[in-house]
Amino acid sequence: MMKFSWGMEDFMQDFTKYNTIFFDLDGTLSDSAIGIIRCLKYSLEKFSIVENEEEKLRHYIGPSLTETYTKIYGMSDAQAVKATAFYRERFEREGIKENVMFEGVNHLLAGLKEQKKTMVIATAKPTEHAKQILEYYQIDHYFTVIAGSNFDGTREHKGEVIKFALSQLETPDVKNIIMVGDRQHDVLGAKENDLAVIGVGYGYGTLDELTEAKPDKIVSSVAELSKILLGK
Repeated sequence: MMKFSWGMEDFMQDFTKYNTIFFDLDGTLSDSAIGIIRCLKYSLEKFSIVENEEEKLRHYIGPSLTETYTKIYGMSDAQAVKATAFYRERFEREGIKENVMFEGVNHLLAGLKEQKKTMVIATAKPTEHAKQILEYYQIDHYFTVIAGSNFDGTREHKGEVIKFALSQLETPDVKNIIMVGDRQHDVLGAKENDLAVIGVGYGYGTLDELTEAKPDKIVSSVAELSKILLGK
């Protein structure tokens, strides 16, 4: 488990003041590594690419699939579209059930609901897939908005997802909203939309990655996240 050291000024920040919480899904609420890695390997094998380094694939969880296929594996845009289709083929058949919620997530969400906080999902995963996962684990009722990417490859970048999610709220006030995510693009996407942001160190991003992105705080566990958001 990662350990972090912070100055006294860090502990003086009041994160309970935010009345709307935006959550990333993979690596923040859901430990979905097994399903995503298996789907990535399945899609790559369709192009005769054998990737046995699962830790390497784990690092690609979070950013858009198109970015992974084109920037990491050198595919053309057309090939990336086909690879994404193969990924989704397996994900819809098996991958959706190949994940679990991190320990303490249900407690956190229930506590925020009790405090009448508004909760939003902002994920690079397709919206419909995110909805299916949340429904499968019976936590969809916590969220006012579930925003993700589109199946046609648009709205894949986190900044765009967050902007769309904001547009779905009745009266969004960025001063009262905070984003929670595990990857650099979560932090940068939040900043693009003038949101405060918490980075979680128990997900799929590295400490160096999160530190470089400069979130308002980094936590090492769901328990720590619960403590600062709920004030308990």
